Amino acid sequence: MSVRSLCLAILSFGDATGYEIRKESTEGRFSYFDDASFGSIYPALARLESEGLVTVREEPQAGKPARKVYSITDAGREDFIQSLCDPQAPDTFKSPFLLIALNAAQLPPEVIRRAVERRKAQVHAELRLLTDNEKDQECSHPGSNWTREYGIACMNFTLAYLEEHGEALIRIAEEAAQPVAAAAE
Repeated sequence: MSVRSLCLAILSFGDATGYEIRKESTEGRFSYFDDASFGSIYPALARLESEGLVTVREEPQAGKPARKVYSITDAGREDFIQSLCDPQAPDTFKSPFLLIALNAAQLPPEVIRRAVERRKAQVHAELRLLTDNEKDQECSHPGSNWTREYGIACMNFTLAYLEEHGEALIRIAEEAAQPVAAAAE
């Protein structure tokens, strides 16, 4: 998904400032779809405005510069829907934890144990985000609840896998450390 499509997706749920778009794309319900920095959001919004796909209005703020609030136009909504009809790119998944796991035989067992426990804690935190405020997160978009449930299922699978197979990863590090310990004796 492009930053352009991400901006249109967020605006299809309601008006937002560039800051709010960034927050939704990093911490909110859109954080699972793509990464977007301020350096990419504002140029995308400017292009969308010049193409007539969004409008912008300034809202005065006491003691601060006026804030720019963006709204999707009918043409923007059509463009966004059309972009969803194009073949999707493969999902991407990046994990610093998996890099540690890949190198388990080269790391001390306690490093692997901490990494497994830290990953479990991260997954629990993600699950809390997805489940704690289910009522607050319910939305008029019918796919929202399905998408959240999919995320919960993925996190539950990850947690179950770590619980069932985390010790096997630690054993890889322990077994690799044994010849080193024997050579030192």
